Amino acid sequence: MSRSIRILYRGQKGTIRKNWNWDAINLDTAVLVTAAEFAPDEGMQFPGVFKTQGRPLLGAANVYATNIGPHGNGAEAGGVEFLLHVDWESPLNVVVTITALDQIEVFEKP
Repeated sequence: MSRSIRILYRGQKGTIRKNWNWDAINLDTAVLVTAAEFAPDEGMQFPGVFKTQGRPLLGAANVYATNIGPHGNGAEAGGVEFLLHVDWESPLNVVVTITALDQIEVFEKP
């Protein structure tokens, strides 16, 4: 079963290396990371319905994640590292969603 977590990063600009430790992830977990510009609204409340306070923006800025690498082998914490790209002249608020899928079935070495 997949699990997801959403993180709000404020004031992001350029290419930034990120790490999120999470015990739902280890070296063999398939992981997806999405990113979007975000308009937070701390006044927005939907008790028991929605967890996200604010909404993604489809602005002109390119916002995306690359180089997604899960980690965690028992000796190190589980989690994921990735590069967050925010291509805009000024810092932006960005929301990132990390989704941990099932474990990979095979690791091929052709």
